[in-house]
Amino acid sequence: MSSSAIGIRYAKALLNIASEQKQVEPYAEELANVASVLKSEDLLRLLLDSPTFPLEKKMAILGDLCELLKLSEGMKTFLSLLLEKDRIAYVPQIDLNYRKFADELSGVVRAKITSASKLTKARSEAIKNGLETQTGKQVVLTLETDKSLIGGIQAEMGGKLFDGSVKTQLKRIEDTLAKG
Repeated sequence: MSSSAIGIRYAKALLNIASEQKQVEPYAEELANVASVLKSEDLLRLLLDSPTFPLEKKMAILGDLCELLKLSEGMKTFLSLLLEKDRIAYVPQIDLNYRKFADELSGVVRAKITSASKLTKARSEAIKNGLETQTGKQVVLTLETDKSLIGGIQAEMGGKLFDGSVKTQLKRIEDTLAKG
């Protein structure tokens, strides 16, 4: 089975459990925290994923991690299952898929807005309201700044990039002039 199929399967299973328990958002936050820790702590990830390290010791380490992160019993059980099935390395993929499925379930769309300078609160609210009107869904914005854009903004939503930056417009003009 491909790694993406594994991530999808486990994410759907966790989402089903979370929705039954009405814990979709708390599970999303907990899973994101675990994925973040595993991404930043190479030794921890390597130990938990090691085929030669004893399962009992892995479970003890996982138990300590769950206590440290104050994870719910449901998340502890899920992570223990992943560890038993040698699937702990798939936590980042499961996290991405879970977030995507949870957003679909709750009617949320995530958008990343990159601008040349910091957007005012009023401007970001106007962009958010416009996107909500267009999509008919609740929009969660992530704001970033990139001075290389010179001016304008780039909006990334649903896997599509809408580029209204000055940098891109100048590049188009340069390409047109180069073609003659």
